[in-house]
Amino acid sequence: MIQILMRLFSRHLIINPSVTLRALVLLAAVLAYGASGFLYFELPGNPDLTWGDSLWYTLVTLTTVGYGDFFPKTMGGRFLVGVPLMLIGIGLLGFILSVVASALITAKSKELKGMSCFNFSRHVVLVNFPGIAKLLRLLDEIANDPAIGRDAQIVLIDRDLEELPPELLARKLHYVRGDPARDATLLRAAINTASHAIVFSGKDVAADAINVTIALAIEARAPQVKTVIECLDPGTEELLRKAGCDHVVCSSRFEALYVSQELLNPGMQDILGDLLSNDGGQQFYLTPIEANADARFGDLVKAASSAGHVVMGLRRQNANHLNLSSDFPLAAGDLALTIGARRQVSFRAG
Repeated sequence: MIQILMRLFSRHLIINPSVTLRALVLLAAVLAYGASGFLYFELPGNPDLTWGDSLWYTLVTLTTVGYGDFFPKTMGGRFLVGVPLMLIGIGLLGFILSVVASALITAKSKELKGMSCFNFSRHVVLVNFPGIAKLLRLLDEIANDPAIGRDAQIVLIDRDLEELPPELLARKLHYVRGDPARDATLLRAAINTASHAIVFSGKDVAADAINVTIALAIEARAPQVKTVIECLDPGTEELLRKAGCDHVVCSSRFEALYVSQELLNPGMQDILGDLLSNDGGQQFYLTPIEANADARFGDLVKAASSAGHVVMGLRRQNANHLNLSSDFPLAAGDLALTIGARRQVSFRAG
């Protein structure tokens, strides 16, 4: 074991050291030479000099600042220490700055191209790039709702996107490039500590089948993450639910509903858009209910009204109950379907 460690040490630190290590060693050697040389030649004529003074003189000379508070008065100090520091300082400073600039550029390039790893917590993971317009709209919607908010970190996973677009970079979106069905890619996006995961339908003809695979990978790795999966074929919904997804959105079904409602009730598209959007105005909300054993729907209406919400009905065990009578009994686990200006934590009924 010791032999292996020594071999690795000699290979990476002695035989083939990194550029950063070379720069640090060279800087340390020059500082040691300048400080000791300045002190050696100048100390006899100036007994008050310290190692701190000589090191300060070396740094000032290397960076070509030259304050003049310390300077060599002997020939040895000038030509054997000062002149070499002046000549070496220009090249060494340029070398170190180039190493730092290269490291910054490489780190930024890795982030843009999705090669970085993240260590976030309670963040949102987006899978499959759906297009800039759709993604920007989603970012606006989740940022405007306190359930997630503007401070949440967002990580996008995609296997085909060459580089993160400037519009998304400006929104401080993070990017991981790779196959989202693989554990290695999901771990780079810190899926284990995420709060939500949204999987968009890709452009592939087998997008739904791919999303089933992605859903299985996420649920196997992080079943506690709340997942929303998009699909194109309504027949895939049941399969995605069996895979363990929390929520499935069939975009083709909603597109058909939008078109039919706009045909039968012109203007309905705008109304639904306003009620579903978090960008101001009134929105639909599903809110938990804290109710007594004998609480009725009328009690919920009064509680919601005091908070500025209009109750449309209840959602109970994945079924919707709308336009209920005031004496309809409430049950544990019911969610109130309301229209209001902002989300409420809960409604107290009864």
